[in-house]
Amino acid sequence: MDKIKVGVVNYLNTKPLIYGLEREPINSQIELIGDYPSRIADMLLKNEIEIGLVPVAVLPKLNEYHIVSDYCIGTQGEIASVALFSEVPMQEIEKVLLDYQSQTSVELLKYLMKEYWGINPEIIAAKDEEFRNEITSTTAGLVIGDRAFEQRKISTFIYDLGSEWRKITGLPFVFAAWVSKKPLSSDFISLFNEANAIGINKIDDIVQASSFRLFDLKKYYNLHLSYHLDDSKRKGMAHFLKVISSN
Repeated sequence: MDKIKVGVVNYLNTKPLIYGLEREPINSQIELIGDYPSRIADMLLKNEIEIGLVPVAVLPKLNEYHIVSDYCIGTQGEIASVALFSEVPMQEIEKVLLDYQSQTSVELLKYLMKEYWGINPEIIAAKDEEFRNEITSTTAGLVIGDRAFEQRKISTFIYDLGSEWRKITGLPFVFAAWVSKKPLSSDFISLFNEANAIGINKIDDIVQASSFRLFDLKKYYNLHLSYHLDDSKRKGMAHFLKVISSN
């Protein structure tokens, strides 16, 4: 039997979701392929994987898609690892560098700048990791994932995108969801869901096994991240997809 190729993101925030996928009974049925979010989205678009933990901003690009899990990368408010970083207050920002690893956060930031913050800086899509060195003076930068924790130690101003979304909408935010382009068997989806749940219940073990000094991982997993794709998150996701389609 051919293994189902599953694209996973190599960030700390995905460890609880991946924990169960790395173990039986599902591990022998899948092949895990790791990369950063925008690359996982490209893999799904190009049919290089069958399931991906993809940025939700990619969904409008798919002719057909299926959300295959009750779990996601979401937040009820402050996410901590997705922010606009700057050395000057928001109104003094003249240029914004966009993280090349991101899609959802890029669209969210553009929406926030236009509709909520009322700023119109020059926007530049970064090409590689060197862009973080340019976050100086009036040039700000969107940084996501584990590197955001490094940037939190450097930048003077931190504008958390999860918090800002909550202020505007009163809704939680979904950054990434498990998505396939074709229907999968109900038996596999059930097994996949159960595998996701295993790690959510093993947070303490995951924290203990992780060596990370830049941020309190137990706090990150339990307070900043919210993994269940419940009705309120689905409502937040639908609202986000609506606003980016109209911009």
